Amino acid sequence: MSTTLQTLWDLIVGPFAEFAFMRRALVATLTLAISAAPLGVFLTLRRMSLLGDALSHAVLPGVAVGFMLAGLSLPAMALGGVAAGLLVAAIAGVISRATTLKEDASLAAMYLLALAVGVTLISRQGSQLDLLHILFGSALGVDAPGLLLVAGVASVSVILLAALYRGLVLETFDPVFLAAAAGRSWNRGWVWQQVFLMLVVVNLVAGFQTLGTLMAVGLMMLPAVSARLWHDSLAAQLLNASAQAAVAGVAGLLLSYHLDTPSGPTIIGCAGVLYLVSLLVSPGGWLPQILKRPHRVG
Repeated sequence: MSTTLQTLWDLIVGPFAEFAFMRRALVATLTLAISAAPLGVFLTLRRMSLLGDALSHAVLPGVAVGFMLAGLSLPAMALGGVAAGLLVAAIAGVISRATTLKEDASLAAMYLLALAVGVTLISRQGSQLDLLHILFGSALGVDAPGLLLVAGVASVSVILLAALYRGLVLETFDPVFLAAAAGRSWNRGWVWQQVFLMLVVVNLVAGFQTLGTLMAVGLMMLPAVSARLWHDSLAAQLLNASAQAAVAGVAGLLLSYHLDTPSGPTIIGCAGVLYLVSLLVSPGGWLPQILKRPHRVG
Protein backbone atom coordinates (compact mmCIF):
# COMPACT_ATOMS: atom_id res chain seq x y z
CA MET A 1 0.00 0.00 0.00
CA SER A 2 2.80 2.39 0.89
CA THR A 3 4.49 1.65 -2.42
CA THR A 4 1.26 2.48 -4.27
CA LEU A 5 0.84 5.73 -2.37
CA GLN A 6 4.47 6.63 -3.03
CA THR A 7 3.97 5.96 -6.74
CA LEU A 8 0.85 8.13 -6.83
CA TRP A 9 2.69 10.87 -4.96
CA ASP A 10 5.59 10.75 -7.43
CA LEU A 11 3.21 10.87 -10.40
CA ILE A 12 0.71 13.49 -9.25
CA VAL A 13 2.04 15.56 -6.35
CA GLY A 14 5.80 15.13 -6.66
CA PRO A 15 6.39 17.36 -9.71
CA PHE A 16 4.55 20.28 -8.07
CA ALA A 17 6.17 19.74 -4.67
CA GLU A 18 9.69 19.46 -6.07
CA PHE A 19 9.89 22.10 -8.79
CA ALA A 20 9.04 25.80 -8.53
CA PHE A 21 8.43 26.10 -12.29
CA MET A 22 5.70 23.45 -12.03
CA ARG A 23 4.04 25.34 -9.19
CA ARG A 24 4.10 28.57 -11.17
CA ALA A 25 2.65 26.79 -14.19
CA LEU A 26 -0.06 25.25 -12.01
CA VAL A 27 -1.10 28.58 -10.50
CA ALA A 28 -1.11 30.29 -13.90
CA THR A 29 -3.22 27.55 -15.47
CA LEU A 30 -5.74 27.42 -12.63
CA THR A 31 -6.19 31.21 -12.61
CA LEU A 32 -6.78 31.16 -16.36
CA ALA A 33 -9.34 28.39 -15.86
CA ILE A 34 -11.24 30.52 -13.35
CA SER A 35 -11.33 33.65 -15.51
CA ALA A 36 -11.27 32.50 -19.15
CA ALA A 37 -13.68 29.54 -19.15
CA PRO A 38 -16.71 31.57 -17.91
CA LEU A 39 -16.12 34.06 -20.71
CA GLY A 40 -16.23 31.14 -23.13
CA VAL A 41 -19.67 30.21 -21.76
CA PHE A 42 -20.98 33.68 -22.57
CA LEU A 43 -19.41 33.49 -26.04
CA THR A 44 -21.22 30.23 -26.77
CA LEU A 45 -24.52 31.58 -25.47
CA ARG A 46 -24.14 34.63 -27.71
CA ARG A 47 -23.33 32.37 -30.67
CA MET A 48 -19.96 34.08 -30.90
CA SER A 49 -17.78 31.01 -30.36
CA LEU A 50 -15.58 31.75 -33.38
CA LEU A 51 -15.01 35.30 -32.14
CA GLY A 52 -12.65 33.98 -29.47
CA ASP A 53 -10.59 32.21 -32.11
CA ALA A 54 -10.55 35.33 -34.28
CA LEU A 55 -9.41 37.55 -31.41
CA SER A 56 -6.72 35.08 -30.34
CA HIS A 57 -5.16 35.49 -33.79
CA ALA A 58 -5.84 39.23 -33.85
CA VAL A 59 -3.57 39.92 -30.86
CA LEU A 60 -0.53 38.54 -32.70
CA PRO A 61 0.51 41.73 -34.59
CA GLY A 62 0.49 43.70 -31.33
CA VAL A 63 2.51 40.99 -29.60
CA ALA A 64 4.91 41.05 -32.56
CA VAL A 65 5.34 44.84 -32.38
CA GLY A 66 6.01 44.62 -28.64
CA PHE A 67 8.56 41.87 -29.33
CA MET A 68 10.28 43.99 -32.00
CA LEU A 69 10.52 47.00 -29.69
CA ALA A 70 11.43 45.33 -26.41
CA GLY A 71 12.30 41.71 -27.13
CA LEU A 72 10.62 39.07 -24.97
CA SER A 73 9.34 41.74 -22.60
CA LEU A 74 6.01 40.51 -21.25
CA PRO A 75 4.53 43.97 -20.44
CA ALA A 76 5.36 45.29 -23.93
CA MET A 77 3.94 42.24 -25.71
CA ALA A 78 0.85 42.23 -23.47
CA LEU A 79 0.08 45.91 -24.10
CA GLY A 80 0.62 45.42 -27.83
CA GLY A 81 -1.64 42.37 -27.85
CA VAL A 82 -4.49 44.13 -26.04
CA ALA A 83 -4.27 47.14 -28.37
CA ALA A 84 -4.19 44.94 -31.50
CA GLY A 85 -7.09 42.74 -30.37
CA LEU A 86 -9.36 45.68 -29.57
CA LEU A 87 -8.35 47.45 -32.78
CA VAL A 88 -9.13 44.44 -34.97
CA ALA A 89 -12.50 43.96 -33.26
CA ALA A 90 -13.33 47.65 -33.76
CA ILE A 91 -12.27 47.62 -37.44
CA ALA A 92 -14.32 44.49 -38.10
CA GLY A 93 -17.35 46.19 -36.55
CA VAL A 94 -16.88 49.29 -38.68
CA ILE A 95 -16.55 47.18 -41.84
CA SER A 96 -19.74 45.27 -41.06
CA ARG A 97 -21.68 48.51 -40.50
CA ALA A 98 -20.28 50.32 -43.53
CA THR A 99 -20.54 47.46 -46.05
CA THR A 100 -22.80 44.52 -46.82
CA LEU A 101 -20.44 42.08 -45.09
CA LYS A 102 -21.62 40.41 -41.90
CA GLU A 103 -19.45 40.86 -38.80
CA ASP A 104 -18.31 37.22 -38.80
CA ALA A 105 -17.04 37.54 -42.38
CA SER A 106 -15.19 40.78 -41.66
CA LEU A 107 -13.69 39.27 -38.51
CA ALA A 108 -12.50 36.21 -40.46
CA ALA A 109 -10.79 38.45 -43.02
CA MET A 110 -9.22 40.65 -40.36
CA TYR A 111 -7.87 37.84 -38.19
CA LEU A 112 -6.30 36.09 -41.19
CA LEU A 113 -4.56 39.32 -42.14
CA ALA A 114 -3.51 39.87 -38.53
CA LEU A 115 -2.10 36.35 -38.27
CA ALA A 116 -0.11 36.76 -41.49
CA VAL A 117 1.28 40.14 -40.43
CA GLY A 118 2.17 38.93 -36.94
CA VAL A 119 4.00 35.81 -38.12
CA THR A 120 5.89 37.84 -40.73
CA LEU A 121 7.02 40.46 -38.21
CA ILE A 122 8.19 37.90 -35.65
CA SER A 123 9.96 35.82 -38.30
CA ARG A 124 11.91 38.84 -39.58
CA GLN A 125 12.90 40.09 -36.14
CA GLY A 126 13.41 36.91 -34.11
CA SER A 127 14.37 33.28 -34.40
CA GLN A 128 12.28 30.22 -35.11
CA LEU A 129 12.30 29.50 -31.37
CA ASP A 130 10.83 32.94 -30.61
CA LEU A 131 8.05 32.33 -33.13
CA LEU A 132 7.21 28.94 -31.65
CA HIS A 133 7.24 30.36 -28.13
CA ILE A 134 4.80 33.15 -29.02
CA LEU A 135 2.51 30.96 -31.13
CA PHE A 136 2.34 27.96 -28.80
CA GLY A 137 3.54 29.30 -25.45
CA SER A 138 5.23 27.38 -22.65
CA ALA A 139 3.29 26.91 -19.42
CA LEU A 140 6.36 25.31 -17.82
CA GLY A 141 8.36 28.45 -18.62
CA VAL A 142 6.12 30.94 -16.79
CA ASP A 143 8.26 33.30 -14.71
CA ALA A 144 7.28 35.53 -11.79
CA PRO A 145 6.27 38.57 -13.93
CA GLY A 146 4.19 36.31 -16.17
CA LEU A 147 2.48 34.79 -13.16
CA LEU A 148 1.69 38.24 -11.78
CA LEU A 149 0.19 39.25 -15.14
CA VAL A 150 -2.03 36.17 -15.32
CA ALA A 151 -3.10 36.50 -11.67
CA GLY A 152 -3.84 40.21 -12.08
CA VAL A 153 -5.90 39.72 -15.23
CA ALA A 154 -7.80 36.81 -13.68
CA SER A 155 -8.57 38.77 -10.52
CA VAL A 156 -9.84 41.81 -12.42
CA SER A 157 -11.82 39.62 -14.82
CA VAL A 158 -13.58 37.70 -12.04
CA ILE A 159 -14.44 40.93 -10.18
CA LEU A 160 -15.76 42.63 -13.33
CA LEU A 161 -17.66 39.53 -14.38
CA ALA A 162 -19.34 39.39 -10.98
CA ALA A 163 -20.14 43.12 -11.05
CA LEU A 164 -21.49 43.03 -14.61
CA TYR A 165 -23.13 39.61 -14.37
CA ARG A 166 -26.74 40.80 -14.37
CA GLY A 167 -26.18 43.16 -17.29
CA LEU A 168 -24.30 40.55 -19.32
CA VAL A 169 -27.06 38.00 -18.77
CA LEU A 170 -29.73 40.51 -19.86
CA GLU A 171 -27.64 41.61 -22.86
CA THR A 172 -27.20 37.97 -23.84
CA PHE A 173 -30.79 36.77 -23.48
CA ASP A 174 -32.92 39.93 -23.75
CA PRO A 175 -31.00 42.89 -25.24
CA VAL A 176 -34.26 44.76 -26.02
CA PHE A 177 -35.24 44.81 -22.35
CA LEU A 178 -31.73 45.91 -21.34
CA ALA A 179 -31.85 48.79 -23.82
CA ALA A 180 -35.22 49.91 -22.50
CA ALA A 181 -34.12 49.63 -18.87
CA ALA A 182 -30.71 51.26 -19.29
CA GLY A 183 -31.79 54.23 -21.36
CA ARG A 184 -30.19 55.90 -24.34
CA SER A 185 -26.81 56.40 -22.72
CA TRP A 186 -26.10 52.64 -22.93
CA ASN A 187 -26.89 52.57 -26.65
CA ARG A 188 -28.83 49.28 -26.55
CA GLY A 189 -26.16 47.25 -24.83
CA TRP A 190 -23.22 48.58 -26.84
CA VAL A 191 -21.25 49.35 -23.68
CA TRP A 192 -21.84 45.86 -22.28
CA GLN A 193 -20.66 44.38 -25.57
CA GLN A 194 -17.45 46.41 -25.57
CA VAL A 195 -16.63 45.65 -21.94
CA PHE A 196 -17.20 41.96 -22.60
CA LEU A 197 -14.94 42.01 -25.67
CA MET A 198 -12.26 43.78 -23.65
CA LEU A 199 -12.40 41.02 -21.03
CA VAL A 200 -12.06 38.38 -23.77
CA VAL A 201 -9.04 40.15 -25.29
CA VAL A 202 -7.15 40.66 -22.02
CA ASN A 203 -7.71 37.02 -21.02
CA LEU A 204 -6.39 35.85 -24.38
CA VAL A 205 -3.35 38.09 -23.93
CA ALA A 206 -2.82 36.77 -20.40
CA GLY A 207 -2.93 33.23 -21.73
CA PHE A 208 -0.53 33.68 -24.63
CA GLN A 209 2.62 33.16 -22.54
CA THR A 210 1.38 29.88 -21.09
CA LEU A 211 -0.62 28.54 -24.05
CA GLY A 212 0.52 30.71 -26.97
CA THR A 213 -1.60 32.97 -29.15
CA LEU A 214 -2.88 29.96 -31.12
CA MET A 215 -3.74 27.80 -28.10
CA ALA A 216 -5.02 30.36 -25.55
CA VAL A 217 -8.55 30.25 -26.93
CA GLY A 218 -8.72 26.48 -26.34
CA LEU A 219 -8.92 26.78 -22.56
CA MET A 220 -11.63 29.40 -23.02
CA MET A 221 -13.87 27.57 -25.51
CA LEU A 222 -13.52 23.78 -25.14
CA PRO A 223 -14.63 23.60 -21.49
CA ALA A 224 -17.43 26.09 -22.21
CA VAL A 225 -18.81 24.07 -25.13
CA SER A 226 -18.51 20.88 -23.10
CA ALA A 227 -20.31 22.43 -20.12
CA ARG A 228 -23.37 23.18 -22.26
CA LEU A 229 -23.79 19.46 -22.82
CA TRP A 230 -24.03 18.85 -19.07
CA HIS A 231 -26.24 21.67 -17.81
CA ASP A 232 -29.10 23.95 -18.86
CA SER A 233 -28.66 26.60 -16.16
CA LEU A 234 -26.08 29.34 -16.66
CA ALA A 235 -24.61 29.15 -13.16
CA ALA A 236 -23.96 25.41 -13.50
CA GLN A 237 -22.35 25.92 -16.91
CA LEU A 238 -19.99 28.56 -15.50
CA LEU A 239 -18.88 26.31 -12.64
CA ASN A 240 -18.58 23.23 -14.87
CA ALA A 241 -16.52 25.09 -17.47
CA SER A 242 -14.05 26.37 -14.88
CA ALA A 243 -13.80 22.91 -13.28
CA GLN A 244 -13.13 21.21 -16.63
CA ALA A 245 -10.53 23.85 -17.53
CA ALA A 246 -8.81 23.30 -14.17
CA VAL A 247 -8.79 19.50 -14.58
CA ALA A 248 -7.44 19.83 -18.12
CA GLY A 249 -4.75 22.21 -16.88
CA VAL A 250 -3.53 19.95 -14.09
CA ALA A 251 -3.66 16.81 -16.25
CA GLY A 252 -1.94 18.56 -19.14
CA LEU A 253 0.89 19.84 -16.96
CA LEU A 254 1.50 16.39 -15.47
CA LEU A 255 1.44 14.68 -18.87
CA SER A 256 3.73 17.34 -20.31
CA TYR A 257 6.18 16.83 -17.44
CA HIS A 258 6.21 13.02 -17.53
CA LEU A 259 6.03 12.55 -21.31
CA ASP A 260 8.17 15.55 -22.27
CA THR A 261 5.52 17.02 -24.59
CA PRO A 262 4.73 20.72 -25.27
CA SER A 263 2.70 21.99 -22.34
CA GLY A 264 0.22 24.22 -24.20
CA PRO A 265 -0.97 21.68 -26.78
CA THR A 266 -1.03 18.95 -24.10
CA ILE A 267 -3.35 21.04 -21.88
CA ILE A 268 -5.67 21.75 -24.81
CA GLY A 269 -5.55 18.07 -25.77
CA CYS A 270 -6.75 17.14 -22.27
CA ALA A 271 -9.57 19.68 -22.61
CA GLY A 272 -10.42 18.01 -25.92
CA VAL A 273 -10.58 14.58 -24.26
CA LEU A 274 -13.03 15.94 -21.67
CA TYR A 275 -15.10 17.38 -24.52
CA LEU A 276 -15.18 14.02 -26.30
CA VAL A 277 -16.25 12.29 -23.09
CA SER A 278 -19.01 14.88 -22.70
CA LEU A 279 -20.15 14.25 -26.26
CA LEU A 280 -20.62 10.59 -25.37
CA VAL A 281 -22.02 10.44 -21.84
CA SER A 282 -23.34 13.87 -20.82
CA PRO A 283 -27.13 14.49 -20.67
CA GLY A 284 -26.89 16.30 -24.00
CA GLY A 285 -24.49 13.78 -25.49
CA TRP A 286 -24.85 10.91 -27.92
CA LEU A 287 -25.55 7.93 -25.63
CA PRO A 288 -28.33 9.56 -23.54
CA GLN A 289 -29.98 10.84 -26.71
CA ILE A 290 -29.91 7.33 -28.18
CA LEU A 291 -31.44 5.87 -25.00
CA LYS A 292 -34.20 8.49 -24.99
CA ARG A 293 -35.41 7.59 -28.47
CA PRO A 294 -38.59 5.53 -28.46
CA HIS A 295 -38.05 1.92 -29.44
CA ARG A 296 -40.42 0.26 -31.84
CA VAL A 297 -42.16 -2.86 -30.60
CA GLY A 298 -42.87 -5.63 -33.04
